[in-house]
Amino acid sequence: MKTAITNLGLIVSGDWREPFVAGDTIVMEGGAIVHVGGADADAMEGADVVIDAGGTTAMPGLIDSHVHITFGDYTPRQKTVGYLESYVHGGVTTAITASEVHVPGRPKDPAGVKALAVAALKSFQDYRPGGMRVHAGAVILEPGLTGADLAEIAAQGVWMAKAGFGAFPTPYDYAPLIAEARALGMVTLVHTGGSSIPGSSGIWADHLLAMRPDVSFHVNGGPIAMPDGDFPRLVNESDVALQICTAGNLRTALLVAKLATAAGAFDRVLIATDTPTGSGIMPLGMLYTITHLASLGGIPVERAIAAATGNNARVYRLNSGVIAPGRDADVVLIDACAGGSKNDALAGLANGDIAAVGALVTDGVPRFVGRSRNTPQTIRPVRVAECRIPQDFSGAGH
Repeated sequence: MKTAITNLGLIVSGDWREPFVAGDTIVMEGGAIVHVGGADADAMEGADVVIDAGGTTAMPGLIDSHVHITFGDYTPRQKTVGYLESYVHGGVTTAITASEVHVPGRPKDPAGVKALAVAALKSFQDYRPGGMRVHAGAVILEPGLTGADLAEIAAQGVWMAKAGFGAFPTPYDYAPLIAEARALGMVTLVHTGGSSIPGSSGIWADHLLAMRPDVSFHVNGGPIAMPDGDFPRLVNESDVALQICTAGNLRTALLVAKLATAAGAFDRVLIATDTPTGSGIMPLGMLYTITHLASLGGIPVERAIAAATGNNARVYRLNSGVIAPGRDADVVLIDACAGGSKNDALAGLANGDIAAVGALVTDGVPRFVGRSRNTPQTIRPVRVAECRIPQDFSGAGH
């Protein structure tokens, strides 16, 4: 399928060092971006769908790098069906598992945790709720697992390992398995902050510096933050990615962003939601944290968007998250909300307002055009200008 978006007012790249792309047109074909720039007639020729952006802003699809996936589009924690598809209407085009820890009666023996990770991974390989890409199957590290066990499931495609919910006597005991997983090329993830489920323990800077994972999950607290004195240590004494979550401590989220910026380490700042949890389901959580960093933390909006897109893609080794030729064709059109006090998406976000989502494309396929059911209306109308296939891309209204 070939899809073109034209008449854009602004293109936010997802790369905070070069945050904007010149041009008013994005063309996608075969699931990839093939053209970014002016409205080139040759590039747009033969497009199956042409979207008139109406002067709105394009950004990469948001990557929520901390979602509590189970099986299917269902969360037993909140007993809700269809939450992932609802996140699509919040601009999220990719969800990454925080491990399948919320599966009822989850197994905790080596054979069980391996089976759970493999089953989750494989169940989402061809299942895309609402068009979203879901990366599932992070193995939960438990006593008894060995390097050979990790190698076995890595050979089956499992590429993430999660520490923090296992039955180890202390968090330091995760360190050997974290090292084994990293040696196998897995992305390693560690719960950070106070205990979030019965039987787990708090994990602070001393533990993280001993483990050296790839990502400090909800570094601002999930939902309870570690002591303030630990944050400068983690920023300055490690290269661990610092994941800020909506369902965590807002004050320490702003502290992390400030410290990372001062240390020249903004590449390591990631935005995620840590949902569904006791904090609920948050389809607009990614957008809210972008507004928090921009309106309360003084972070430029385009940089905050990069923390929710390109930074996540780099740490998790994904081909999405950046608007450039060759990258995955996941694009969201946003604008200031109708009835608000600002006139464009970035000004609205900097003001602390949620963005209006006017269209969303994943894998080069429009999932809705004109209106997200979870946000207010855009100021500028977004519409399908041409369509050569028998399909209606209008979004469901309220």
